[in-house]
Amino acid sequence: MYTVCTWQETEVAAIAALERECFADPWTEEALLAQCRRKGHYGLALKKGESLVGFIYGTVLFEDAEIYKVAIKPEFRGQGLGQRLTEAAFAYFRQQNAERVFLEVRAGNLPAKGLYAKNGFTELRVRAKYYADGEDAVEMTKIL
Repeated sequence: MYTVCTWQETEVAAIAALERECFADPWTEEALLAQCRRKGHYGLALKKGESLVGFIYGTVLFEDAEIYKVAIKPEFRGQGLGQRLTEAAFAYFRQQNAERVFLEVRAGNLPAKGLYAKNGFTELRVRAKYYADGEDAVEMTKIL
């Protein structure tokens, strides 16, 4: 049984560990803790029992929401769990009266781009050499 819940500061170490497992450029525990304390922060954890298997986080300020990261443990991918987290985030955005969602995704991250396109995101522009390793970012948006 999977559940989606708001993540707490006490879960930052587990979030950071999953960041390291999933991303070439993971946020540190300190950065995640600072994010938790920012105005407008949201963070949703996907759990199987008590074990963290995924997360989504970002900010909601006024009418705009932004997704910073979405991650699913590699062994749990391909089961629709990213979709489940995305839908939970959209519900949260609507509760906060957000009207638009923005995100940036690596140009080569085809699974993520497919998830976002499936959920109605459209490409705004490409930011050349956005990431530290020189990969481009694709900015995307969705009207809620």
